Amino acid sequence: MRQIRRTTAEQVQLAQRFKTTTDRRLRDRCQAVLMASRGRKRKTIAQDLGVHCTTVRLWLKQYQEHGLEGFPIHWAPGQPGRLPETLGPTIQGWVQDGPQGCGLDRANWTYEELATHLYRTTGIEIKRTAMRVFCQRQAIRPYRPTYHYLRGNPEKQQGAQEELAALKNNEPVKG
Repeated sequence: MRQIRRTTAEQVQLAQRFKTTTDRRLRDRCQAVLMASRGRKRKTIAQDLGVHCTTVRLWLKQYQEHGLEGFPIHWAPGQPGRLPETLGPTIQGWVQDGPQGCGLDRANWTYEELATHLYRTTGIEIKRTAMRVFCQRQAIRPYRPTYHYLRGNPEKQQGAQEELAALKNNEPVKG
């Protein structure tokens, strides 16, 4: 087993990164180096972190050769989305116009109905969940409020208050 030697500055930097990172994978790598520098064996470190011994060996080798910069976290690129980001303004317009504006007999949109309408107009077929993720990323809410907050008529409010006061006092209501 190779002995990991670190300067005090490197030790502080590694401990700080371990404490502040939100990425669990980077935290595991930092913890492996910290444990190895205290003399723990690779097999024990692997058991504690739930990884293979070879993984710990590779992490320690990366740290010895490159320091903290040797711990890049590579994410898989994933599948490209079927829905281009350029359709955001179009879908936003559909939501603002409402389903009636698009010729549908509904009061509000759902993600399912937006996905169906998208397929009918553009030929792009996506599922409800993909439409939900797209709308959340674009800050689009697929519903429009069906109520309006309007100020009440002051004369009617005054009349209603007088009627309530009369009912409380058991007086006949003026009509």
